[in-house]
Amino acid sequence: MSEFEQLVDAHYGALYRFALSLSRNADTASDLVQQTFCIWAQKGHQLQDRDKAKTWLFTTLHREFLAHARRSGRFTGEELTETTAGKLTTGNGPDDDDAERQMDGQRALELLGELDETFRAPLALFYLQQHSYKEIADILDVPIGTVMSRISRAKEMLRRRMNSEPSSAPKNILQLQPEALRNHHG
Repeated sequence: MSEFEQLVDAHYGALYRFALSLSRNADTASDLVQQTFCIWAQKGHQLQDRDKAKTWLFTTLHREFLAHARRSGRFTGEELTETTAGKLTTGNGPDDDDAERQMDGQRALELLGELDETFRAPLALFYLQQHSYKEIADILDVPIGTVMSRISRAKEMLRRRMNSEPSSAPKNILQLQPEALRNHHG
């Protein structure tokens, strides 16, 4: 397997999830990742420290996203749906015991998709991609203190929205079929 193939295998999924969290559009995310690897094929040989390839790829993807956003005149594509939000998570899905936690997680991903890119990008890199503050600062080309404050503010925004705008998912059977109770009891 070539170095390029190894690089793609190692980072494609994480880059795609990051691109999807930024663009909120599966096609755009795929295009951004493909463009990132095309740029690597052209310029990657210039990177002297191969240990920094991951950071280089995420930085390049973020810059390509910003360029795409400027060209299209907007920062958002389609809204995150349950299907696209599910692509941001890893794993095969929750057990039945974890259904409520899964609904909260899906709601958090929906709300993450509604955040401005300024806050969405560092939060997605930190929690969905497990990058360090330093790596995020390098990727986004901002000071580490800015990364920390943006993540903190984004978490607070999500927390407030989660508390003030609860999920529309039913919490009990009566919310699913209130007419069933009326029909059964009178």
